[in-house]
Amino acid sequence: MNPVLAITHTNRKILSQHLTNYTLEQLNTIPAGHNNNLIWNIAHVVVVQQMLVYGLSGLPINLPEEIVEKYKKGSKPEQDATQEEVDAIQTMLLSTIDQTQKDLDNQLFVQFKEYPTSTGFVLKNAQDAMNFNNFHEGIHLGVIFSIRKLI
Repeated sequence: MNPVLAITHTNRKILSQHLTNYTLEQLNTIPAGHNNNLIWNIAHVVVVQQMLVYGLSGLPINLPEEIVEKYKKGSKPEQDATQEEVDAIQTMLLSTIDQTQKDLDNQLFVQFKEYPTSTGFVLKNAQDAMNFNNFHEGIHLGVIFSIRKLI
């Protein structure tokens, strides 16, 4: 596996444990001082990885449109996630990274629309997007660690 995707895969396993170890009510709880919850953070990283790597490469995103809309950048929890949605996100955590590895092996990431991130780093190709994605997921893992102490 690509070393950058191996890091992503490891992070996704950690995120997956949160979906297993917390109740649906806990996953949906927004603690005081926060504007989102565990499930939003977990689903958000899945959506952002797809938008950065696939969307900016001009390739179809491997997620249902309703998931993208509900968890994309700038969104916030508007309604509780259902158990069915949590189960789907659980599957998407690893399946999207496995698919990214296959698509990387098949050299599908040819074109890329340069993108300046909100941190000021400019993504110039899919590899930059994969690298930056790990940084982004790390931020959200930290938020998750903070939230889980409060629920």
